Amino acid sequence: MALANSTRGLPNGGGGGGSGSSSSSAEPPLFPDILELNVGGQVYVTRRCTVVSVPDSLLWRMFTQQQPQELARDSKGRFFLDRDGFLFRYILDYLRDLQLVLPDYFPERSRLQREAEYFELPELVRRLGAPQQPGPGPPPHPRRGVPKEGSLGDELLSLGYAEPEQPEGATAGVPVAHAGEDDSQASVRVEGIPVWGKTSLAKEVFGDTLNESRDPDRPPERYTSRYYLKFNFLEQAFDKLSESGFHMVACSSTGTCAFASADQSEDKIWTSYTEYVFCRE
Repeated sequence: MALANSTRGLPNGGGGGGSGSSSSSAEPPLFPDILELNVGGQVYVTRRCTVVSVPDSLLWRMFTQQQPQELARDSKGRFFLDRDGFLFRYILDYLRDLQLVLPDYFPERSRLQREAEYFELPELVRRLGAPQQPGPGPPPHPRRGVPKEGSLGDELLSLGYAEPEQPEGATAGVPVAHAGEDDSQASVRVEGIPVWGKTSLAKEVFGDTLNESRDPDRPPERYTSRYYLKFNFLEQAFDKLSESGFHMVACSSTGTCAFASADQSEDKIWTSYTEYVFCRE
């Protein structure tokens, strides 16, 4: 009887407090462990612990201090950041192990430093702003043979060059606007230079001069044949490739000839097409 009386004196639902705290501890987290990010049109899938690895950074605050509904999303529900989607790959690489590793002859260092400032990563900003150690520089350009099979990897880019139709005897590749200029000063102008190769590689070399409008959603690790350059001079393209450590390894050209009239009394009209293949060792 005494035992019965003592139990009657316990508060109602004496075990409820334990079950209540258990229920609150089982609440689902605000953000999933795997995040999908749309950064300037480039999609990245990564772990939440990666993007919050640097305390007090912009991404840390976004995914620890804010509610999911407060963050911008794209039409497919992915978290959206209106920044440079190509350079974000280096931001994400840094967040994984806090190491800075960039390709040789990387031309976007100052722009990447600006992205690091935006994402509030002071140590990465410091490393990018530190004087670079003197290196060997771009490889020289001696005469080279054809590379061995399988030695090129995926560091390849190709350019196309369509020769405009011109009467026989006209200066090849030089538009009418250049008539009268010294041939040594005339530039080869073409109507659009297509680029083929790995998406990330094309963006690294040509940056803002690359027109992606025909293939805007191509992931960085995939290949494309639909990009072209915003400028129309081959010399500019060759200079950018050379500055990034590329050299030409192959060139292929084809040409056709047709008469302007059926009786063949008019000048011949020539057309040609050339493809240049560049490699970075």
